[in-house]
Amino acid sequence: MRNSKFETKIQYLKYQVLKEVAKEAWEGELVENVLDIPKKILPGKVPTMRCCVYKERAILQERVKLAMGGNRANPNIIEVIEIACDECPIGGYEVTNTCRGCLAQRCKDACPKEAIVFDANHQAHIDKNKCINCGACARACQYTAIINRKRPCENACAVKAIVPNEEQAARIDHEKCINCGYCISQCPFGAIMDKSYILDAIDYILKSENNQNFKVYALIAPAIADSFKEVKLGQIVTGLKKLGFYDVIEVAKGADIVAYNEAKELDEKGFLLSSCCPAFVDYVKKNFPDFEQYISHNLSPMGAIAKKLKEEDDDCSIIFIGPCTAKKAEVQKDEVRNYVDVALTFEELQALFDSREIELEDLEETDLNQATYYGRVFARSGGLTEAMAQGLKEIASSLEFKPETCNGIDMCRVAMLKKTKDMLQGNFVEGMACQGGCIGGAGTLQKFGIKKENVDNYAKASSISTIRESVEN
Repeated sequence: MRNSKFETKIQYLKYQVLKEVAKEAWEGELVENVLDIPKKILPGKVPTMRCCVYKERAILQERVKLAMGGNRANPNIIEVIEIACDECPIGGYEVTNTCRGCLAQRCKDACPKEAIVFDANHQAHIDKNKCINCGACARACQYTAIINRKRPCENACAVKAIVPNEEQAARIDHEKCINCGYCISQCPFGAIMDKSYILDAIDYILKSENNQNFKVYALIAPAIADSFKEVKLGQIVTGLKKLGFYDVIEVAKGADIVAYNEAKELDEKGFLLSSCCPAFVDYVKKNFPDFEQYISHNLSPMGAIAKKLKEEDDDCSIIFIGPCTAKKAEVQKDEVRNYVDVALTFEELQALFDSREIELEDLEETDLNQATYYGRVFARSGGLTEAMAQGLKEIASSLEFKPETCNGIDMCRVAMLKKTKDMLQGNFVEGMACQGGCIGGAGTLQKFGIKKENVDNYAKASSISTIRESVEN
């Protein structure tokens, strides 16, 4: 049975591992009990998902390693648990039994390598020794009888970073991966997982408990309005303080800073790519390096507000909490590492709450510092565009604002390809790697049924009318 807070059994299993690792860490017994965690989660001898309970526990032990930070020498956040990969079929294009053996034989005519052959019953077959997987035959078939068998993870990856290894298990090409994490939720065997730095967060909190002069701040992303739907935001703030955080800051305040400064930058340069989504930034750098110069020089909202906090108190720890796995890679970058110490997902936050038996529903509400409507709607697609329009208005820019709002990496690709051919009409690209924007991130509790209305209602509750007012406060 899965917990109702999570979409799938896989997500719930990941949460159970994170919770147990955190629980042992709080009690200072992780080293002694780390090997017992799989048995706690699967105490019986009857397998529930695999061929045997021993393989299940072996896979859980690999999950425990990733929950403890994984291989720190590998900077990539997304990892494949090879023992969990079920080696899904990777046959490429195949002719199905819906082939009618038609006279037209358009599939044969379309094939550039003469890989289509016919048997005695006129049924088409593909010679794999000749096939180059171009898909021309599938497009030509009027019966849609030819399909392309791809692994779910490979289908999910918009940057083609999933490839088979020598044993035909899935492998991530880290030169292509942008750490968006979409493959994690699409793997039906839970064989792909993001590394967790939950232990680092616990270490900082425990340090603050032993040193009253050392403060730990929680930066919560505005996408939280759509993630913890069963409780109120004020209860989450109270819960974070019960966890040991000194204060809770809206990343939306950083979004206000970014919107204001990016509006100035766009007004000055005339063309700009947004810098808010780390997966989009990496996508541009890896696939369109000639256009890296157009990426905004501003830090992301997370980096912007963290920088302000560090300037006021350099002897503190700052932990970002949001929906994004790519943020974990962002905090490793030279321009960010001095400001943000750890990035956690909402999944990991839920595990932290439950590891200390904090029931959010029972807590009183604590007020959260105010950001503007514009800073808060950064959480969903189109929000940054709205904020930029307001920012340009507030700085009295005469620039005609022509935004390209890219919802998902496929739309980002289209926009960038247009730019390479000088066909892009816009002068500002809002690049969001996840469908729906940040609320569609891989680290959310609910992967499906995203409602941007939750973010909009949260944004409309702001009492600050202008971005300038927020920035100057």
